[in-house]
Amino acid sequence: MHGADPHQVTDHPEMGAIRFVLMRGGTSKAPFLRGEDLPPPGAERDRFILGLFGSPDPRQIDGLGGADLLTSKLAIIDPPSRDDADLDYTFAQVSITEPVVDYDINCGNISAAVGAYAVDEGLVPITEPATTVRIHNTNTGKVIVAHVPVVAGRAAVKGDLVIDGVPGSGAPIALDYSDTAGGVTGSLLPTGTSRDLLETAIGPVDVTIVDLANLSVFFPADAVGMTGTERPGDVTAEHLVAVEAIKDAAAKVVGIDGDGLIPVPVAVAPPIPYRTIAGVEVTGADVCARVIGGRPSTLHKAYPGTVSATTAVAAGLAGSVVAEAMGGARPGRIRIGHPSGIMEASASVDTTRGIVEEATYLRTARRLAEGVAYVVGWKTPPGS
Repeated sequence: MHGADPHQVTDHPEMGAIRFVLMRGGTSKAPFLRGEDLPPPGAERDRFILGLFGSPDPRQIDGLGGADLLTSKLAIIDPPSRDDADLDYTFAQVSITEPVVDYDINCGNISAAVGAYAVDEGLVPITEPATTVRIHNTNTGKVIVAHVPVVAGRAAVKGDLVIDGVPGSGAPIALDYSDTAGGVTGSLLPTGTSRDLLETAIGPVDVTIVDLANLSVFFPADAVGMTGTERPGDVTAEHLVAVEAIKDAAAKVVGIDGDGLIPVPVAVAPPIPYRTIAGVEVTGADVCARVIGGRPSTLHKAYPGTVSATTAVAAGLAGSVVAEAMGGARPGRIRIGHPSGIMEASASVDTTRGIVEEATYLRTARRLAEGVAYVVGWKTPPGS
């Protein structure tokens, strides 16, 4: 309203108000909320989040959702619940088509934005030219370390790092996932090996299951009739059914509920030239990879940051399906070909001790907006 105090929350008898910051992290974006401003975890909180996003609705027209898997995401920030972290971060994947909010998965792109948010909000001691942010991701129970470039006390925005799928360039934020192994199953390799022959509803399939950053199951693209170079419109209902069969079988073998978003299914193939969703020809990848999942299940338009770290780990394991697609195990930096272009990640594993020494990648992030959102049927907490 003209002349109103922009920091004053306008009351409304039929809607509750909540402050938010909209952040982009890598190829994703999400509203950031403080946990203290939300209902406690549970059904009431989920109903509020669905109302905030305008879900379920394929357009999410009556909320803040962006009507895409990569933009129907939420970050909830709380004070740290453990001594080795600066803050708690809970990631929520908000379904577009179902009244469901999933918490069994983390987003690596949004994790980068958490680092920038923490600096801008003064949640960590600021040092220049870079500030280290120790992020306790409650979804996995593990600590991610973000190294955030800082200019004049704020998270740097300008820089030379180009992210395929994001216009322009930005300041690089380094994410380290080396301490996240076994977040779901307690082990980097839940089955004890780098390769398994998995019995699935579509027959036996060679897979590699890695529990780091996000529990993931890698399989040859041709096992589900794919080439590994698909764009979203190329994925058929038959492909989705086959991928779901592998995901379900992998969930069963590691002892988790297959109804969630993990293990993340990843189809891999040898590197061959292909065109991105923007029509740009891609060459020079070390491996082609496609992530399929979500609600509804679909081909991701870009590569998840968490899965890039997991892919890099798998690439260095002799006998893994990722290493096979690359023509042999290759620790260190790899280039992953995905629908929006190339993503780089680096990893090193001490296989004799089963310790991940490095699992890193770079993202850019920045603050897009801040303001007040209104949710129908919810009462603003006193003092907000």
